Amino acid sequence: MSTLTTSTRRRLPRLAIALALGALLAGCSSLLGGGGGDRDRATIYAPDPRVAADPAWPQADWQLMLSPPTAARMIDSFRIAVRPTPAELQVYRGASWSKTPTDMLQDTVLRALEDSGHIAAVARQGAGMTADYKLVIDLRRFEADYNGNILPAATIEANVKLIHNIDQTVVGSRTFLAAQPATSTEVAEVVDAFSTALQTVGGEMVGWILESGNAHEATHARRPPSATAPRR
Repeated sequence: MSTLTTSTRRRLPRLAIALALGALLAGCSSLLGGGGGDRDRATIYAPDPRVAADPAWPQADWQLMLSPPTAARMIDSFRIAVRPTPAELQVYRGASWSKTPTDMLQDTVLRALEDSGHIAAVARQGAGMTADYKLVIDLRRFEADYNGNILPAATIEANVKLIHNIDQTVVGSRTFLAAQPATSTEVAEVVDAFSTALQTVGGEMVGWILESGNAHEATHARRPPSATAPRR
């Protein structure tokens, strides 16, 4: 049996404390995904949903401007949110979005309108276009929600308002919700479910926007400037 010197015995408690602290910090880093190694190994996901134009969508001869969508800070994050229980919100470690959820949703709606050919013109706010209507989006949910199930569902919920720019009246307001089940718990499969959910929500929004704007145009016909009789 070997014997320990006095100096060695004195160093042991310090060594034990250092090892314990190292293990604790490593555990926290693993849980939160906060280590530098996690960032280096992170996979960036970039869903690219394409909404096919519905032949039933009406043709619109007015112009639309898209205001920057709003959302809570936790929702509008590059981290991919997951809700394992109703009262708990976490993020997938080692995975992130290439764009924020508000940008993904607005891009989906904008491209769907542009590619459809069913509207005279559409652009983001600040593009310098004079628009007849403005679209305001409030993103409420963008998360993988288990909701008591074995597999999560990519859940997107947003309230949309169509505003007439001339008098700033709300033409219509509607809340859209899509919950697309993932085929597995793997992050890549969950991202595929988000892409499908974006397609669903985007298509429903575009149809509603065109119908609501046309309905307002029909009941509030534009009046041409009154002709002024020439003075004699």
